[in-house]
Amino acid sequence: MEIKVTSPAFKESEFIPKKYTCDGENVSPAVEWTGVPDSAKVIALICDDPDAPRGTWVHWVVFNIPAGVNGLAENIQRTSTLPSGARQGINDSHELGYDGPCPPGGTHRYYFKVYALDKILALESGATKAQLLKAMEGHILGEGQLMGRYKR
Repeated sequence: MEIKVTSPAFKESEFIPKKYTCDGENVSPAVEWTGVPDSAKVIALICDDPDAPRGTWVHWVVFNIPAGVNGLAENIQRTSTLPSGARQGINDSHELGYDGPCPPGGTHRYYFKVYALDKILALESGATKAQLLKAMEGHILGEGQLMGRYKR
C-alpha cells in the first residue's frame, strides 16, 4: 500500500531549505503522511542520502510512532523517546535524532522513507537503520517516500 509523504518545508525533488541542514539551524523538517493502512500499529521513518561518497549516509531513524500520528513536527528534539512514545535511533554521525544534509560536494538526494508496520518493534532507542530494517522484515504493510535535494 502506498503512503503519501509530504513536507510543508519542500516538495518532491525540490531543494531542502538551508534551515534544515548543517549550513543552517540543522533542525528536522516537518514530515507528514497519509494513506496508512487501518491495520497498522506503528510507523517508522528513515532519512538517508544514497549519494554520500562512502555509501548511503543515515540522517534520521525514528520508530514506534503510534499509527494514529500523521506526521512529525519541525525541530524534533534529539531525545531517545518522543512525547508520543516513539523512539529515535542513531544516525551515521553517531548521535540520536536528526542530523541534516551536509554534502561534501555536488547535489545529493535525501529520502524520507515512511513505513507502516503491523507490530510494535522490540527495539531500544539508539537502534541503527540496519537494526530497524531487520526488525521490520515481514511486518511492512505500506510505505512511501519524499525526496529532497541539497547542494552546498
